[in-house]
Amino acid sequence: MQERVLYLRVGCLLCSMSDANISNFTNPSTFILLGIPGLEAAHVWISIPFCTMYAMAILGNFTILFIVKTEPSLHEPMYYFLCMLAVTDLVLSTSILPKTLSIFWFSSREIDFSACLTQLFFIHTFLAVESGIFVAMALDRYVAICDPLRHSTILTNHVVTKIGLAVLLRSSLLVFPYPFVARQWPYCRSNIIAHTYCEHIAVVKLACADIRVSSYYGLFVTFCVISLDVFFISVSYTQILRTIFSLPTKDTRLKTFGTCGSHFCVILAFYIPGLFSFFTQRFGQNVPLHFHILFANLYLLVPPMLNPIIYGVRTKQIRNRLLRVFTHKWI
Repeated sequence: MQERVLYLRVGCLLCSMSDANISNFTNPSTFILLGIPGLEAAHVWISIPFCTMYAMAILGNFTILFIVKTEPSLHEPMYYFLCMLAVTDLVLSTSILPKTLSIFWFSSREIDFSACLTQLFFIHTFLAVESGIFVAMALDRYVAICDPLRHSTILTNHVVTKIGLAVLLRSSLLVFPYPFVARQWPYCRSNIIAHTYCEHIAVVKLACADIRVSSYYGLFVTFCVISLDVFFISVSYTQILRTIFSLPTKDTRLKTFGTCGSHFCVILAFYIPGLFSFFTQRFGQNVPLHFHILFANLYLLVPPMLNPIIYGVRTKQIRNRLLRVFTHKWI
């Protein structure tokens, strides 16, 4: 009888200790980012291409901003939207890579809970901003090609500013519930995130609660942003192509199509990897975790690196201005 009482007391003590640990962990002060599980030995080697892409993204996007600022002939809606895209790419790549490199180089895996939610907010907000800017750029090309005589009166500097603010406001309002709801969940399972940065689903999966609200809302935001934006871009380019094919000569058609060719390329570079990453994360249970994390990082690094290269190569005005800068320096 005494032994039974002793066992009950020990059991109750262990239960109370366990409950205390769970209650203390309900609001973790830090999360632990693992980096790329399974490829820890290759972290230093992986950091080399990551760092190279980041450096190219920084250099390329600052170059775009410098060229547009210093060249008065580029002070047009198309190039203002391009500057917005460059700033967005700089924010996106800078939101993830410094912390990722600190994990790879110094094994600095801890991230403050509030800093994790802030990173989460910036990543998802500016992904939505980038999508919105592509819609704005499609609108600009639509007006420039389908109604060129009214382009300067429709897309004034004031209207361009309003469009940019509307895109930012839409994205911020849609993404704001992500960190707000994530902060409310109790975290009593683990504070270890198998990722290089604080991605929304990767964070809320650690909650010991029913996270269907976060999951469904994430799907809703994806539908609102990606589906609607792709729809508007498709409608714009359908009208653009109809106008191009109605032009009288082949040379005119090729020249007109060339003005929106670079925009079409960066759209493909953004949406195709994005959709692939989204579907593998939600439904690709058989996809290796390290592949998903690598692809999720490349998705946020490759477009910021490629966008200034595509526009620099395919846009004659930017290419000529860049050549003049280098020619002047060498002379």
